[in-house]
Amino acid sequence: MDVDSQPTMEETILVGDDLMMGPPSPLVPPEIASHVLEGVDLCDGILRNLFLCLQINDIEPFCQDEIALYRQCAERRDKELRQRLIDSERKLGLSMPLNEANERADQLQSEVTSLERQMILASGMEGMEGFRRRWSLHGRLEDTKKRLESLSEGISHRKSENHSKSSNQISNKKWWALW
Repeated sequence: MDVDSQPTMEETILVGDDLMMGPPSPLVPPEIASHVLEGVDLCDGILRNLFLCLQINDIEPFCQDEIALYRQCAERRDKELRQRLIDSERKLGLSMPLNEANERADQLQSEVTSLERQMILASGMEGMEGFRRRWSLHGRLEDTKKRLESLSEGISHRKSENHSKSSNQISNKKWWALW
């Protein structure tokens, strides 16, 4: 077998900016943090090892395993956190008193509006700092929109349940009144 005839594989050196490839980690509101974060691997041990490696070696090419492990762990963690946030908002929409749920929806809607305005302002920023700002804002905006949709879905599901229950009660009353 001729070594020269085999296709060559380029080696990719991971750097810290490679950790910014997907969306940023979701922000977890303090009022639901204990429920959302329960049992989730926060990757803190892997991150500690990455920082230790960078402290010892001073440059990223010597910490490839740690960067790759942290990236995999962070992607898995963020996916789980996003799903838990969506589920929590839906449950809040179903279980909170209706006026509090509507207030929460209004609060999330105002947060979406604020983030959209910040995105417009950040679009004028240039360079790496502008990129990081837009990247962060875009991730927060998408997460907040999904949370709002989930909360609204829970509220509307509850309203439709209440409506069907009240119509059943009315029809039951009519039914009993006829006998």
